[in-house]
Amino acid sequence: MRIVLQRVKSGRVSVDGQVIAKIGLGIVILFGAGREDMNAQAADERLRYLAEKIANVRIFEDEHGKINRSILEVGGAAIVVSQFTLYADTRKGRRPSFTDAAPPEIAQPLVDRFVNLLAAQGVPTQSGKFGAHMLVEIGNDGPVTIVL
Repeated sequence: MRIVLQRVKSGRVSVDGQVIAKIGLGIVILFGAGREDMNAQAADERLRYLAEKIANVRIFEDEHGKINRSILEVGGAAIVVSQFTLYADTRKGRRPSFTDAAPPEIAQPLVDRFVNLLAAQGVPTQSGKFGAHMLVEIGNDGPVTIVL
């Protein structure tokens, strides 16, 4: 799995002109599943770890302006967007290869499971639409961007 986590003042996902997810303060999570995630038991352990880590990682400012609070502490929300392009291989040629990305029948249940696990941590969590062409608006705050 590859995750790009962005601290935001606002985030929004639209499909066909319709807003399907919208948050204020929180995080937008770009989630990529890879072929290495095809072992269901190992993938579930990693999903649990990532959900707990993201819920508690201290990337928000405290009253002194120091990055010292978690999304749970600031009362933020999350949007999870499936993004197979995180597995782009650009080593050869000019057209990226996506052969290292998990096939949709593997990736979609992983994304759905991650959304549920993050919500179970107490983070209000919304998601994009798997496989759809989405307009993702990210009001990155800081900017703070972390790759997991």
